[in-house]
Amino acid sequence: MPVARVCVDVPLPHLDRPFDYLVPADLDAAAQPGTRVRVRFSGQLVDGWLLERAEHTELERKLAFLEKVVSPEPVLRPEIIQLARDIAGRYAGSLIDVLRLAVPPRHAAAEKAAPREPKPPARPVETSGWGHYTAGQAFLRALADGKSPRAVWSALPGERWPDRVAAAVADTLSSGRGAVVIVADYRDLDRLDAALTAVLGGDDRHVALSAALGPAERYKRFLRASRGEVQVVIGTRAAAFAPVRDLGLVVIWDDGDDLHAEPRSPYPHARQVLLSRAQLTGCAALVGGYARTAEGQLLVETGWAKEITPSRETLRVLSPRIVTADDRQLARDPGAVAARLPSVAWEAAREAMRAGAPVLIQVPRRGYVPSVACQECRERARCSRCSGPLALPGNAGPPVCRWCARPAADYTCPRCGGRRLRASVTGVRRTAEELGRAFPGVPVRTSGGESVLASVPAEASLVLATPGAEPIVDGPGYGAVLLLDTWAMLTRADLRAAEEALRRWMAAAALAVPATKGGKVVVVADGSLVPVQALLRWDAAWLAERELADRRALGFPPAARMASLTGPPAAVAELTETADLPPGTEQLGPLEIGEGSERLLLRVRRSEAAALAHALHTAAGTRSARKSADAVRVQLDPLELL
Repeated sequence: MPVARVCVDVPLPHLDRPFDYLVPADLDAAAQPGTRVRVRFSGQLVDGWLLERAEHTELERKLAFLEKVVSPEPVLRPEIIQLARDIAGRYAGSLIDVLRLAVPPRHAAAEKAAPREPKPPARPVETSGWGHYTAGQAFLRALADGKSPRAVWSALPGERWPDRVAAAVADTLSSGRGAVVIVADYRDLDRLDAALTAVLGGDDRHVALSAALGPAERYKRFLRASRGEVQVVIGTRAAAFAPVRDLGLVVIWDDGDDLHAEPRSPYPHARQVLLSRAQLTGCAALVGGYARTAEGQLLVETGWAKEITPSRETLRVLSPRIVTADDRQLARDPGAVAARLPSVAWEAAREAMRAGAPVLIQVPRRGYVPSVACQECRERARCSRCSGPLALPGNAGPPVCRWCARPAADYTCPRCGGRRLRASVTGVRRTAEELGRAFPGVPVRTSGGESVLASVPAEASLVLATPGAEPIVDGPGYGAVLLLDTWAMLTRADLRAAEEALRRWMAAAALAVPATKGGKVVVVADGSLVPVQALLRWDAAWLAERELADRRALGFPPAARMASLTGPPAAVAELTETADLPPGTEQLGPLEIGEGSERLLLRVRRSEAAALAHALHTAAGTRSARKSADAVRVQLDPLELL
């Protein structure tokens, strides 16, 4: 096998193909598939990945030799190469871009450590938690028997989901297979890490991967999986490519969280990486969360996965009491008026604190007063220099522009000439200040932005958090959960506004104790709204089914495939003219987005998705070969279409 096929680390679309090199005799033993190499390319030494060895080349010219094997460690396994090719093709990207996401940077010192002996498979864990779900125990039995079930799991309120995932992983290990579990952030990762450590009997059976570890420690843990020392890898989105041997299960928790979407080219979503991996390897898959995305519902409706849902009887026992309140109603208590709480929410908070339980209050906006308006005409206040929105950073001082940070002490409304301002949006810090006055003597804690709390003590207190930053309680749970300013999420100009609002509400409501223990959730919104109805019934599948039906009617993802092209108008036009788009491709736009750029959406049927991705990647390669000046950002099924 004298020929090495190398993927060179050159980020140009027209060079997205393997290049053949000869392997010199002194590098023959070290130059194995999956190793890092250096080659001479276009007169320069560049890094690359040795993908495979071959007996001969189809090229008629003389081949150059490999210059160096950077490391004899084969960290890029064949199944990961296949997965990377699939993801690159699906997202109209280059293979080298996906490989950068799949394999962390090398640290030579970590490779010098002697390999450890892998631990024997863990025994199945006795757990009754999955018994609360229809088909829950059957899913675990299938994993333990070496089968590959696929499921979309709707979690109960109050569910200790890390324990359920740990049980599924343990049953997979008992069959001699490995698992990959993906979560959105470090807080979920820490909880899952603790649960697996408790269930599997130590941290020698699994590793946790995240960027927060630092390059050296992350690569060290990556090597443990690559060498087969551990069969379980948990982590954030990049860990979806972890080289686990004999993979038997892939899991993603809360797949609707936007942190699962990779912000670097080719912008893959962790859910799709895991689903593609399950399809390629034939392993089991579990997509879990309190809420359900339209993508998850599509898996169920197409028969690719089965539902794991709680029975209505179980829901009635374990759910908190969920009620609505109209924020236009004035509370009877003067303190409630000052705190901007309807009387129902006020009473729920007071009863919970009487029982010695904390109260969670979800506020959608960060900061103090992130948006102000004219007191007289209600015109939104903007900076006179850059037209950015004005905000109040604290309870003292002038308003400040959120874009250029310029103070606006002499603000005058250009519409009516008024000089007084009022709060149009109240942030979490201002709300905390108001509630502190309404409930004197009660500890007030805030979580959000740069100061996110992981947990709070089980004592009477007020905990104000922005969506996604809700801390868990070191005890049974919150006595009451109040969801304020719900209009802020429901009125977002986003295709996923309803789905995202319900996901945020359910994540907060799930932290409350059951109604049998006094748990109560108050959502300040109109009870007739569809997302609010889904919350009241704790039926995310119902909303997901409606969302998917609406998107089918409108032709939006996931019912159809869409590509977003963003860049200067001339560059976007050149790309679309160059691309051999599939028949029936619809163009939506272009839409000006400022700074000399525009966005164009291309829509095709799901059956034409591969053809669209191939056409866009080929067109990008053509522009790259022409050395076109302006770049165009190509995203397939982006989270934000508007």
